[in-house]
Amino acid sequence: MPRYYFNTRLGDELIADPDGENLRDPDRAWEVARAMIRELLKTEGAGRVLLSAVIEVTDDEGEIVLEFPFAEAILDMPDQPTTRH
Repeated sequence: MPRYYFNTRLGDELIADPDGENLRDPDRAWEVARAMIRELLKTEGAGRVLLSAVIEVTDDEGEIVLEFPFAEAILDMPDQPTTRH
């Protein structure tokens, strides 16, 4: 099973995932990245800095398999409160 690493890019800074996770395919890595982002946004809040962050999922060779912007993870979050004016 391939190993995927979930590195977080905040502007020019890259926070590396040293351990990674064994997953069946890139589709599963996408699901895990989305879940990670959603959990982080729930606990830390959706501030401007976090919403501009990106998870870069890489393989064992360090090649980027996918990039997942934090802002995209909130587009279909069903539990977000609706604001009424």
